[in-house]
Amino acid sequence: MQTLWTLTSGPRPDFRTTPLPERCDTVIIGAGFTGLTAARELTRAGRKVVVLEASRLGAGASGTNAGFVVPNFAKADPAAVRKKLPADEAEALLSLVSQGADAVFSTIAEEDIACDAAQTGWLQPAYGRDMAEVLKARARAWQALGRPVDFLDAADVRAETGMDIYSGGLIDRSGGTIHPLDYVFGLAHAVVKRGGAIREDAFVRSAERSPTGWLISFAGGEILADSVLLATNAFTSGVAKLMGRTGVPLRVYQMATKPQDRATVARIAPHRLPVGDTRSNLFTYRLDRDDRLISGGMALNPLGAVNRVARAVADRLATELQLPQDPALEAAWTGTAIMTPDFLPRIHRFGEGFFGGIGCNGRGIAMTAQLGRVLARLALGDDPETVPIPLRPARALPFHVFTPLVASVGLAHARLSDRLAGNR
Repeated sequence: MQTLWTLTSGPRPDFRTTPLPERCDTVIIGAGFTGLTAARELTRAGRKVVVLEASRLGAGASGTNAGFVVPNFAKADPAAVRKKLPADEAEALLSLVSQGADAVFSTIAEEDIACDAAQTGWLQPAYGRDMAEVLKARARAWQALGRPVDFLDAADVRAETGMDIYSGGLIDRSGGTIHPLDYVFGLAHAVVKRGGAIREDAFVRSAERSPTGWLISFAGGEILADSVLLATNAFTSGVAKLMGRTGVPLRVYQMATKPQDRATVARIAPHRLPVGDTRSNLFTYRLDRDDRLISGGMALNPLGAVNRVARAVADRLATELQLPQDPALEAAWTGTAIMTPDFLPRIHRFGEGFFGGIGCNGRGIAMTAQLGRVLARLALGDDPETVPIPLRPARALPFHVFTPLVASVGLAHARLSDRLAGNR
């Protein structure tokens, strides 16, 4: 699938014929942000690691997102997390998640990854006065945890976006943007240079416990491992079905415009802040290195939706940002995110030494930086009851095949809620 990232990335590495050992310390299933971050951590610890990827690098969510690096929760704040978890678990998770963006940009610097990394901050404008009060409280909560988060008044938000519909906004100065596909490639190179092996086109059919370890059967062969990490996000075929059916998949559509003129860029993003507001039907935008506008949305009807949604999103950009003309499209693509029932990340245990991690809930880049690190700790022998992401039973959602219909109903409700809010 052609995306903006495939059109603008650096050279793609080719791991389709990588020779593999008969045995290793850890097999990681899935070569996205989570799996490659875990692999990097393990190779840094001197472990012998093999990463198996069903397709090519970046074929899943890690290569089809919009490149926002946001170190918080999409559907929760510190107060909500503290209500859902025991005090010590809540504080550990909040500390971990709040440092997610710093972890991404630190890795990029340490590995010298060329991925257009820009730690400019992340802005969440408040739609309505009530939401402004919510964001003020949220900003105070993150400040209490030592995070570089502030509340901006309506005039400051207008200066950053050129939009006068907001009542203020939250800014997290540790957030930012990256070129996600180049980041994936950079993580892969970091793993390989430390002795890790990556094999593409290696769909994993099964992982079975044997007297000598975990026997991993994949397209092309078998391998034995002492431990296994599952990092397959929303995929549900082969061994990935153990985890992919525990959440609600959301089909997200992304688009990028042709480059915008300097005057428009100076008006809507003078400090190049990526933006995601608080409306139920979320409005987002960011710039890439060439001043293309990137945004996204969802579809009530998935049939033929890529180009249809892209055009609708472009029209929304033109209206919301008061662009001087309708933006021409450069690229349109789609990917799948996954939402956990409580909107929090989670760890699943599928057997002795076999763990999976899931639940970025729309915060994929920053959250995976921490999820991958936690999975690596488990492969290194940490007690799963003590890691900062909750350990939960892996229970498939009832009628999982129908969950996309739930998402469509939710989108319709979101659009109605925003319309009513606007009328008020």
